[in-house]
Parts: sequence; C-alpha cells; structure tokens
Amino acid sequence: MINRDILWTKGFVKSCLANFLMSFSFYLLMSTLPIYLVKELNIDNSDVGIVLSSYTLAMLFARSLSGYLVDTLSRKRLFVLSLLFFSLLFGGYIVATTIATFMILRFFHGAAWGVATVSSNTIAIDIVPSSRRAEGIGYYGLSMNLSMAIAPWVGLLVYDGLGYIFLVVFCILIGATASLIVMSMKIKPRKPNREAVPKLSLDRFILVKALPVSVNLIFCAVAYGTLISYGVLYGEEIGIHNPGVMFLFMALGLGSSRIFSGRLVDSGNIHRVSVIATVMLAVSFAVFALIHDIFAYSAASLLIGAGFGSITPAFQTMFVNMGTNSQRGTANSTYLTSFDVGIGAGMLMGGYISAHCNMATVYVASAALCALAAIYNLTVTVRVYNKTVNNE
Repeated sequence: MINRDILWTKGFVKSCLANFLMSFSFYLLMSTLPIYLVKELNIDNSDVGIVLSSYTLAMLFARSLSGYLVDTLSRKRLFVLSLLFFSLLFGGYIVATTIATFMILRFFHGAAWGVATVSSNTIAIDIVPSSRRAEGIGYYGLSMNLSMAIAPWVGLLVYDGLGYIFLVVFCILIGATASLIVMSMKIKPRKPNREAVPKLSLDRFILVKALPVSVNLIFCAVAYGTLISYGVLYGEEIGIHNPGVMFLFMALGLGSSRIFSGRLVDSGNIHRVSVIATVMLAVSFAVFALIHDIFAYSAASLLIGAGFGSITPAFQTMFVNMGTNSQRGTANSTYLTSFDVGIGAGMLMGGYISAHCNMATVYVASAALCALAAIYNLTVTVRVYNKTVNNE
C-alpha cells in the first residue's frame, strides 16, 4: 500500500520538471526582449513597458476561463494542448518587428501561458498529499521561481553569445521538451464536475472571497515585475559591471527560503511567514534603490529572492484553503492571475517611471508598495482569511 504522505512521487517530480522547463522558456526572453526592443528596434522605454505587459489582458481572460475549464475537463489534455500552443508561439518572436506585431504576439502568448499555468498548478496540487500541501506548493513553486530567477540570466548569456534568433529557437526546444514530459505523466482521469456551484456562477471563474487577498499579492507582484524587466538595465545605469548576477543571487534566495517556508506554513505559521516576508521585501527594495554598489546590489537581490520564495507558498495556500475542493482550479487561477496582473502592472510602471525619472525611482516606488503590502497584510488579509476559513 502506498503511503499517501509521500511527497516526491514520480508524478510530482515530472510535474515540477515540466513546470520548470515551461517557465524557463517563457522567462528566457524576459530580460533580453527589452534590450532587443530598445537597442535593435529603437523602441522607447515607455513603449517597451506596453509591449512587455500586453500579455496581461489575454491572461486575465484566459486565467479566469481556464479555472473553470480545469475544474470541469481533463486537466492533462488541457495542459498538453495549451503547452504545445505556447511553445509554437515563440516562432513569432523571430518575425515580429513592430510594436503592433509584438503586442499581438504577446496577447496570444499570454492566453496560452494563462491556461497552461493554471492546468499545471492544479495537477500538482492534486498529486500532493493534503497534509503536506504548503510544502508541496513550496517546492513546486520553487521550480517556477528558480526559472524566473535563472532563465533571464541564461537568456542574457545566450543573447550575447549566440544572438536573438538562436535564443528564440532555444525557447521553442525547451517548451517542446516540457510538452513531452507532460505527455508521459500518468494522471488519473477525473469525472466532469457536477457539484453544487452553478456552472456559470462568478465563483466558477474567480474566487470572489479571495479578492481582498489578491490585492495584497498584487502589491508585491508589481515590485517583482519591475525587477525582472528592468533590473539589468538598472544595474547598467548605476555602473554594475555584471548586472546579470542579480538573477543568480535571487535564485539562491528563492531556493534557500523554499526549503523551510512551506513547512512553516503547514505548521500553522501562514500569517507570520507572509508578514515577515513582505517587510523583508520592503527593506530589500529600498536598499536596492538607494545604495549603488555591487555588494548592496547582490545582497538586496538575495533577500528579495528569499522574500518572494516565502510569500508565494503562503499566499497560494491561502487561496487554495479559501476555496472548496471543487474550486481548486479556480483558486489557482485567481492566485496566478493576481500575481501576473501585478507583474504586468510592474512592467508598465517601470517603463513609465524610468522614462520620466530614473531607474532608482522605480525601485523606491517598489519598496513603498511592499511596505504598503505589509500594512495591508496585517490589517486586511489576516482578518479576511481567518474569517473565511474558520466559517467553513
């Protein structure tokens, strides 16, 4: 008889690996696309922010719809189809040459990304034992967070050494590999959902009772969006010789914090973890903005990584716990939508502020948002979460 509390099953390992590769392919272009648009296509910084964030609108719709689809249809089939479409769309980055074509491409890419990530997250949570949910979410989320931290750095190396076209082909190959891994996974078929919630109710598309918590997550994600999009350009502006080192230190922070943050959440410290992490982010972004040397740049990146590595399992567990079992896909959809809305808003904010002020001002604003997130967490999120969970 299989021990139901085993976390690292073959299915969970494959799920994490597929998620890492899918995210890796997406974030390979995150740091290099702004450079390509500015230096090779001569597009203004403010327009770069619009291009980078144009996937958000499609993602908003796709995430909401995919939460419903994931709860009613075959999760594996939905994941495979959306992941294949997502991988093939990278070819468009080779032929796109104008702001309009990049925006259209990013729109469709955002839609595919939205469906694939909701499917992927929900499959992983299905596999993880409920007694180790936050720990499992932590490790699973680490696969995406490490890709978000490492892939932009690798993208810079490939872009500088082999060129933009080779980088795009590399993205296609990695995405295709992720698709093959998902196809090899053995997932127990699910019966179509026929539970009490009406098919077309709002709660089938958005976890309404978790929206106050979404606001908290968005504040933090805005800061993250500014960092992954403009952190390298900022490093160049303040004279850092190798600004790509930011991603390596972020990865170290993410990896180290994930080891213990999920277990702390599972042991009943969900609010303590989220509050301490948001305070850490506020302080780290302030250091990142105000002290301009390689030591502060690296140390702040490490602590920012640790902060995000801690808040993501805490917040995702909140969303899952606030929904019913039949709303698991919707809960993940709402969580991921909130995070990506924040990232998209951060890209827009970073482009606008940097065009009118300087890059340091972008990260002062990011620090202020994280400080606001910490206050909101203590005054709103804790109360809403406890009221919702304790009343169910």
